[in-house]
Amino acid sequence: MAFSKTTLQYVTQLTVTEILAGNVVGLSDKTVKHTTLNKSETKDADSTPAVTLVATFAQAGSGTIDLNALTGTNGATVDGEGLKVQAIKMSNPSTNANVITATFGAAHPYNLAGAAWSVALLPGQEFVFYGNDATPDIEDGVASNIDVTATGVQPLNCCIVMGPGAA
Repeated sequence: MAFSKTTLQYVTQLTVTEILAGNVVGLSDKTVKHTTLNKSETKDADSTPAVTLVATFAQAGSGTIDLNALTGTNGATVDGEGLKVQAIKMSNPSTNANVITATFGAAHPYNLAGAAWSVALLPGQEFVFYGNDATPDIEDGVASNIDVTATGVQPLNCCIVMGPGAA
């Protein structure tokens, strides 16, 4: 299956509003809104970093996510060889009963966030990571696997966006 274009709209937002106590001298507006860490970017094949491929799927139960053999839209095979994970989101559905853990692969580890990264998600929790071109290249037989540990066939919902590294 040929893809004409992949575009990523990456938005993270954690906006917190505080209302300060009435005894703060000299402030007429006692509302403080924290937004400095909010981010919104659009990425495609022409941006830096570039994004060119996406795979969105449910990993059913324990197993290995091979970044060289993902299932994409309409069952198309998505091969990330030579690309980088530019963004990833993993979600443990609230309907699951148990924690699901994702980590670097035991064989051919993909060190998404360093050599010892691991994330354990309780039901209803999500993990979003923006690689910003600093993740390793995906290399078959070297750096391509993410291991998932789950109970039974409880799914981990995944969206992985990949693209070439900066030239």
